[in-house]
Amino acid sequence: MTALRPFWRYFGGKWASAKWYPEPRYPDIIESFAGAAGYACHYPSYRVTLIDKSPIIAGIWKYLVRVSPEEILGIPGIPEGGTVDDLPCCQEARWLAGWWCNDATTGPRKRPSSWKLLEGKASLGWSLTVRRRIARQVPLIRHWQIIEGSYEEAPDIEATWFIDPTYEKAGKNYPIHLKPDDFAPLADWCRTRRGQIMVCEAEGATWLPFVPMATIKGTSGKGRTGVSREVVWPGEGTQVRMGFGMEAR
Repeated sequence: MTALRPFWRYFGGKWASAKWYPEPRYPDIIESFAGAAGYACHYPSYRVTLIDKSPIIAGIWKYLVRVSPEEILGIPGIPEGGTVDDLPCCQEARWLAGWWCNDATTGPRKRPSSWKLLEGKASLGWSLTVRRRIARQVPLIRHWQIIEGSYEEAPDIEATWFIDPTYEKAGKNYPIHLKPDDFAPLADWCRTRRGQIMVCEAEGATWLPFVPMATIKGTSGKGRTGVSREVVWPGEGTQVRMGFGMEAR
């Protein structure tokens, strides 16, 4: 099945860099720090379980797996000078629209940034183009399971595990992030997963024996260099493609 486009762009998301990771070897895919589910979006027909501690992220996914295409298409654009709070829709839909107000942020915004309002940029912002894309895609994720909670609530099964936690050094940008003492128990948990395991991190992380994978071109700006040197811990028997080329997110 063709990959789905991102339902929203999330800071540190893995949609564009998913090609560096192996294809699933198991019928179940579990993203235990789901975010925007960049890996699972490439394999929507698999049995996907998304887990996230954020009530906003979990709430958006629960909304997307049940919402009709007609309801998505019925949500208007953000009025000129207005905010997502002006939209006549549920809170989860406002959060989703808010993520389209800026690019690759750690949380939804209230109003579009100036560059999202540029004329001729139909694919940017909470546009009709974006709403049509999401409407086409929601019927394809009806079977996905969503858990609001900790990674420890994941089902203990053989699966393809895509584990992309908030990073040890850069993770403080997220409203909900791992603290320094959280990484040792997370490492123990990762080692006990059964199946195909991929744990994502950035260069310099030491809580697992990570190996280099790729240099990713991301979003630059305040506090962002625009470059992320990605590393991965592949569980036993998992092979990854390594190459430090510059790849766009």
